[in-house]
Amino acid sequence: MGTEKNSKMEAELLKLLKNHGKTPLPRKQISHMLNIKKKNYHEFEKALNNLVKEGLVRRTKGHTYVYQGVSRYVGEISLTRQGFAFVSVEGLDDDIFIARQNLNTALDRDVVEVQLYAQSRGGRRREGYVTSIVKRFRSIIVGTYHETEYYRYIVPDSTKIYRDIIVAEDKTMNARDGQKVLVTFDRWDSDQHNPEGTIVEILGDADTPGLDIISVAYAHNLPVKFPREVEAEAAKKNADITARVLQGRLDLRDHLCFTIDPEDAKDFDDAVSLEKLPNGNYQLGVHIADVSHFVEEGSLLDKEALNRGTSVYLVDRVIPMLPEKLSNDLCSLKPNVDRLAFTCFMEINKELEVVSHTIQPSVIHSKRRYNYQEVQTIVDEKRDDPYRPVLEEMMALSRRLTKKRFALGSIDFDTPEVKFVLDEKGKPVEIVPKKRLLAHRMIEEFMLLANQTVAAHVKTLPGYKTPPPFIYRIHEKPSAEKLTRFTNLLKALKVPFKTPKKISSFWFQQIIESIKGKPEETVIEEVALRSMMKAIYSEKNVGHFGLAFEDYTHFTSPIRRYPDLEVHRLLRLYAAEKPRDLKKLNSKVAEICVQSSKKERVAVDAERDSIKLKQVEYIEQHIGENFHGVIAGVTASGIYVELEHIFVEGFVPMVKMTDDYYIYDEDTYSMTGRHSGRHIRLGDRVEVQVESVDVARRDINFSLLEDPDFVPQPQKVKPEAPKKSNRKRRSRKNKKS
Repeated sequence: MGTEKNSKMEAELLKLLKNHGKTPLPRKQISHMLNIKKKNYHEFEKALNNLVKEGLVRRTKGHTYVYQGVSRYVGEISLTRQGFAFVSVEGLDDDIFIARQNLNTALDRDVVEVQLYAQSRGGRRREGYVTSIVKRFRSIIVGTYHETEYYRYIVPDSTKIYRDIIVAEDKTMNARDGQKVLVTFDRWDSDQHNPEGTIVEILGDADTPGLDIISVAYAHNLPVKFPREVEAEAAKKNADITARVLQGRLDLRDHLCFTIDPEDAKDFDDAVSLEKLPNGNYQLGVHIADVSHFVEEGSLLDKEALNRGTSVYLVDRVIPMLPEKLSNDLCSLKPNVDRLAFTCFMEINKELEVVSHTIQPSVIHSKRRYNYQEVQTIVDEKRDDPYRPVLEEMMALSRRLTKKRFALGSIDFDTPEVKFVLDEKGKPVEIVPKKRLLAHRMIEEFMLLANQTVAAHVKTLPGYKTPPPFIYRIHEKPSAEKLTRFTNLLKALKVPFKTPKKISSFWFQQIIESIKGKPEETVIEEVALRSMMKAIYSEKNVGHFGLAFEDYTHFTSPIRRYPDLEVHRLLRLYAAEKPRDLKKLNSKVAEICVQSSKKERVAVDAERDSIKLKQVEYIEQHIGENFHGVIAGVTASGIYVELEHIFVEGFVPMVKMTDDYYIYDEDTYSMTGRHSGRHIRLGDRVEVQVESVDVARRDINFSLLEDPDFVPQPQKVKPEAPKKSNRKRRSRKNKKS
């Protein structure tokens, strides 16, 4: 990447030459027009030559320069906390770098048009500047209102919104200083000025319980409330199961099935059943809430669900995809009531192959609502329960399915998760690691198999030369660049591995298994996960790398994921008829995939932000206290440490590491004390003290404590150099050779 000065110079040159169109300009004239000083002339020449090399400027035979043309791209911009940004463009391998002074009022996640002034070359990223905002991601900003004697302004909660918003006196809604408010953008013409806005809602005082999480939701542009007309449409729905509704459905109301969910779950997407067939095979049933019966395509409910894309699970609340009447009532597979479902029956032989399957709308009657801990206790302690034999068989089958899946190369990223114990004011008093029980794995395994079976089913539909339009959950292979970064880390940490001729999920799995139980396990798993491509929704079936599945979709959670709802509709459509216009249908499916993938990314970011907020609030109560942790990152400016058991990450700035002068080694992800020889590397267990916390910026700073087990290396004492004489030397003969 070029320096900021070079980038700015290239941008100024391009702007000047573009304004002169096809008129060639001599170099000297260009330098005069830009007021280039003598000390900056070399920098000017270099920038001009770069533009020529990149094809953006043409040098004529008469040594004049003319604007050649420039590449423009449209993509989504991602701002960093440091102020610069990257624009991701479909079809480009690398993102486009945007310096802060070239943002042109763009904010995080806006869709922008970018003009390049530096092409990718020699390890340097493409660089550009924002020419226009195509679409704002946010229409509303959440922030804290302040007023002075002379003006009123709002400080946005998001650190990625880099300017305060000025509010006229008649647009404040009489907000009080320090209150949380929602504000719209009225005008923002230039980066040289602050945006102007209007307060549209006063959320309340900043310390109102729960308001911090609501602010997170608004900061990520999440729809906190349903429109009244959508709620009204939901209110008209009912659970009546008439003869017409039963037409074409499997009647499984006498079939033994039950739900197994988290203890605090309110929406029950799935029920499971298992029975032994006369031929010795198992029939596994996965019964999924039939949301498509209640949410008609093109209805207000449907449009709102597509806009939301997914339910969002923040620390203390859920922002659902569907109104509560549907998500927690009519669609939810509650026990002891008849419910409409979409059933996937799978016949599994002794080799754990699905030899036959049935996918059909149904009506079920769940016999019991279990939670995970309850099931685990019943099986482990052989508790008296009428369905214990079935639960034991389910557990045994799931263990075998898991073993087979891993044998075929499926990667198990057992990423730790936490839950927060909050007081009545919403402040965290405890962080508790979530236990991953065998009961969790069991349900997970059954859902994986159902999703896999449904995706494979579409390939075998009669009457199609190629599979009809469908939504797949895909996960592509890691890029060569990310793979190199990962293998460099393994080398630095001295983790033995063989470089494969062809990368596979099985290779990743072997490495992760080899570091189980070691101090660097968490770090390597995290870096391995980051080296992967993101799983997305696509109309193209390219398989799922991480799971090592040839076919995969999302069928099992239509209450909380829009793609699953659409999958149900497509299955119903193909069972009834062959659509006439497959091209049009494929285009619609592709749009749903793009929208759903985008909304999923927003949801994940919001969920992480809410977790980080509560982690910071928790640590703020423990300033001055000591914790043990593991080094999760080493940079030239300091080290990142993740605290044990609570998984809170903080930063130890290099300037605070005053016990020695540390030298950073980029190749080995480590640093070494020049005098003591103390070696600090990724995965090392350390003790830190909480120094400071900035809740608004989500910053936690630690200081590194001395390692009690470290023995400093003895330093070699250099012989004292001979003292220099004060006498002047009269000739070269007196000088030492």
